[in-house]
Amino acid sequence: MSRPSNFYLIAYNSLQALGWAVSLSRVLNSLVSTKSLNGAYTSAGDLICFLQTLSFMEVLHGAIGLVPSGVLLPLMQWGGRSHFLLVIVRRLDEVQELPSIFITFFAWSISDIIRYSHYALNCAGFSPFWITCLRYTAFIVLYPLGMAIGEMWIMYQALPLIKEKNLYADFFNRFPFNYYSFVMAVLVCYPFLWLKLYLHLFKQRRSKLGSAILRRKIEGVA
Repeated sequence: MSRPSNFYLIAYNSLQALGWAVSLSRVLNSLVSTKSLNGAYTSAGDLICFLQTLSFMEVLHGAIGLVPSGVLLPLMQWGGRSHFLLVIVRRLDEVQELPSIFITFFAWSISDIIRYSHYALNCAGFSPFWITCLRYTAFIVLYPLGMAIGEMWIMYQALPLIKEKNLYADFFNRFPFNYYSFVMAVLVCYPFLWLKLYLHLFKQRRSKLGSAILRRKIEGVA
């Protein structure tokens, strides 16, 4: 990788890690100050929407070969999160006050602080074993927490509001189904798409942790 590309990736991942750390701080401060789970979106929603929109860059990184992730899996992850956050949550004020938003933002923030910190350190050539271990272990709990208790549950709770408001009716008038039916279909497909991503992370875990452990043994012998 060229030096400018490497510098760019260090900067991008560092800024994302910092942004998610600020988001986590805002969410937790809201919880402490209000003693309620209902203020998470008010405190950090705009910032998290910005960070999520910016993360489309990772699809482009894979597309142009800047990173070896490819396009499909980053696009699936970005599309799922963005639809949930920017198309549903941002549009429905009632949904923004649900306690599940706190759970989702909490899980996303911790997961992405770890993930982007690991990427930045790895690009800098300094990736301690503990951050690699954390990167490929924390997702086991955080990923289902954010997906099942957060994203899927909130989409299910949003269904009556989507139907009542006939959300995005102008756009879906050209199709033989409405947005309510679309979200119902998404909820049916979500676990299968999520499982593909989840199993991919376990495959990465075996590969990355195995390599890190082997490297530590070699360094220990040396």
